[in-house]
Amino acid sequence: MKLIKLTAVSAAVLASTAALAAEPVVVVDNNDAVVYEAEPVVYQAEPVAYQAAQPAYQYDNDAGMVRNTTGAVVGGTKTFFGTVFNPAAISAEIGTLGYGANIGWALNDKTELQAGWAGGDVSDIKDNFDVNDIEYDIKDADFSNPYLGVQIRPAANWFTMAGGIIVPDNDIDVEANAKGPNYRIGNIDYNAAQTGTLVGTVEHRNKLAPYATIGFRPNISDKWGIFGEIGAAYLGKTDATVRSTNPNGPVVATTVGGTTTVTGNDVAIAAEKELQDKNWLEWLPIVKLGATYRF
Repeated sequence: MKLIKLTAVSAAVLASTAALAAEPVVVVDNNDAVVYEAEPVVYQAEPVAYQAAQPAYQYDNDAGMVRNTTGAVVGGTKTFFGTVFNPAAISAEIGTLGYGANIGWALNDKTELQAGWAGGDVSDIKDNFDVNDIEYDIKDADFSNPYLGVQIRPAANWFTMAGGIIVPDNDIDVEANAKGPNYRIGNIDYNAAQTGTLVGTVEHRNKLAPYATIGFRPNISDKWGIFGEIGAAYLGKTDATVRSTNPNGPVVATTVGGTTTVTGNDVAIAAEKELQDKNWLEWLPIVKLGATYRF
């Protein structure tokens, strides 16, 4: 009888656990039958709401930037590298720094990080400059200007402000043009025919040059835009080397006190010093124009 009881109770438990209680369970106790009816167990699944993921990159037509990329940058290693290798924009430019291009990563609708390079032979862009009374022709200019910067749209519109660091490596080959029959250097007139041609090279000393610009960057479509910038970079003092094609020949030098005789090499040294002391060469003007493609 006990065996019957145990068997019946076990069957009832198993039936209830397995939710198979559609049939009543009978338990026999001392010849009395007791009917137990198990309540069915109902499992109700909670509804799950699926919401479409919002895109990490959203284009803003007004600002021309990409919104909400900050989360992409700090959201994890995978997303970070996805952001790095999928920039917000690429640009091509031409200007006083040379020919070049840059890549931009938008942090928000007002701020964009930029990395770029501009260089090449800029003698086609700027062919001469004046230092006091001597005009120097740029015969060759080997420019290399990689840069890193931040561009800001204060009002989230087409107006821009930018700043950053240039790593300049610029070599300029120059040739002096006399104004009239003389080279005037430091209020002294040196006979140009006797001096010969003054040729030289100019290189800036600074290995890091801060820069700042203001500009405009309107959009012409969802993808394309144009831009222009003006500003300056501080490149510091220059190292100049000037030589004369007639270094040992006698040269008549005229001052307010009379005349004296020097050599062509003396004239070259005076021109070299003037090039290095010229303050405006510390500042490289920045003027650039270009086009931008946004992803």
